[in-house]
Amino acid sequence: MTDRAAVIVVSTSAAQNRALDGTGPVLAAWLRERGFTVDEPTIVSDDGPVHETVRTAADSAAVVVTTGGTGLTPTDRTPEAVAPLIDRAIPGILEAIRARGAAAAPTSILSRGIAGVTAGGALIVTLPGSTGGVRDGIAVLDPIIDHLLAQLRGSGHPARGVQ
Repeated sequence: MTDRAAVIVVSTSAAQNRALDGTGPVLAAWLRERGFTVDEPTIVSDDGPVHETVRTAADSAAVVVTTGGTGLTPTDRTPEAVAPLIDRAIPGILEAIRARGAAAAPTSILSRGIAGVTAGGALIVTLPGSTGGVRDGIAVLDPIIDHLLAQLRGSGHPARGVQ
């Protein structure tokens, strides 16, 4: 069985003109390369039903990645919309993404993205809406996503020698 994943773009401008979305297709392509079944990205405006859209996606997907709405403008509210859906936070994911981006763009530390697992077991990660932030997110997630999903399904750590 192939896992489902969902990509949600939170952007008022992309909601008005889909051609302005430069991050959703990149995330969807990466997830497909990883073997996930992924529909085209869903686009919702910053003031739209972000919470409901992410909740619905998490009901049927193992992984939900959002892009956009994690900054400090008055309309950037993705973390607030998603936080109530998270049962167990995974702060290290976004800490690593921010740290990775800070070397090239010091303003990346201003992203308020969050990551965690819903009560139903779906992974949710909220990435910045910039192409650089999405590239950093993919670079951090790519080497850990299989292990993370295996752990969510109850697999233990690989056996290691006792010291």
